[in-house]
Amino acid sequence: MPGWENYHPSWLKTSEQGTTANHDSEEKPKVYITRKLPDAVETRMRELFDAELNIDDAPRSVPELVAAVKTADVLVPTVTDRIDAALIDQAGPQMKLIASFSNGTDHIDVEAAARKGITVTNTPNVLTEDTADMTMALILAVPRRLGEGARVLTDKPGEWAGWSPTWMLGRRIHGKRIGIVGMGRIGTAVARRAKAFGLSIHYHNRKRVNPAVEDELEATYWESLDQMLARVDIVSVNCPSTPATFHLISARRLALLQPTAYLVNTARGDVVDEAALIKSLREGRIAGAGLDVFENEPAVNPKLVKLANEGKVVLLPHMSSATIEGRIDMGDKVIINIRAFIDGHRPPNRVLPGR
Repeated sequence: MPGWENYHPSWLKTSEQGTTANHDSEEKPKVYITRKLPDAVETRMRELFDAELNIDDAPRSVPELVAAVKTADVLVPTVTDRIDAALIDQAGPQMKLIASFSNGTDHIDVEAAARKGITVTNTPNVLTEDTADMTMALILAVPRRLGEGARVLTDKPGEWAGWSPTWMLGRRIHGKRIGIVGMGRIGTAVARRAKAFGLSIHYHNRKRVNPAVEDELEATYWESLDQMLARVDIVSVNCPSTPATFHLISARRLALLQPTAYLVNTARGDVVDEAALIKSLREGRIAGAGLDVFENEPAVNPKLVKLANEGKVVLLPHMSSATIEGRIDMGDKVIINIRAFIDGHRPPNRVLPGR
């Protein structure tokens, strides 16, 4: 743990056995939380730490974050906070842990933190099922035109004329091929759901998955992403955001899709070239898209909103992981990481540079 062996803040006591948490002292580590968390999590944070909460949930400004890292022992940011090198370099000597309330860490300069002797942790493995559920919801919603159907009843009440054999026809997903980009925990969970709906599983990943998983899913591995994209009916983007995956689904790759294909993204907005996707949708070169993430969040391109009103795309406000259970589980992991760190142990969810 970089810097820990020489780190002795006032809320720790040193014994013959080494540095241990001073549970008897009234002084607690100062923990700065950037956003509103579930009440149960905030209550536990206040019990264990000198926690500064964000009651109104307004995003913290850069000056507020700078002030926090200069005085707090632990920073608890979320994906909406940009914890870059410029901010980290201004951290005081007491700041030794960034315990992110998130699965991804692309909002944190982990390398800059390591240079400063600051440990970074995240909250993995608690959002897999929730995100996979929402991915499957979009896989159903886009071809079956669920958004359009719902708006018929809410936007123009009383104008629905009743059932018709040729009205609001969508596309069947049973028997179609799904191509999963990124076969990690979430991608695999999506594959299991998709198989239950009768979809044929295809996937592209840096490495081939375990043969037992491949056999269970009857999955076809494609070393070439280009070859897979040209052959599937639905593309599900489930890879992390890294420099290597920026605009992975580029204009050139979107052009490989069949005109009847759909694209669903619940990963990160910058994995897909949004401008190129909009162009493909407007020109009818793909059939539709379902997006829970956007390239310039929280801003949503007005052209996407227009396409949604035309029934060519389903848009959600980055809510694929938004369940009460998931958020509480995330909070529990943050607390465990902080407690492990201040007790002098390696946090279970430490994020290493380059990972």
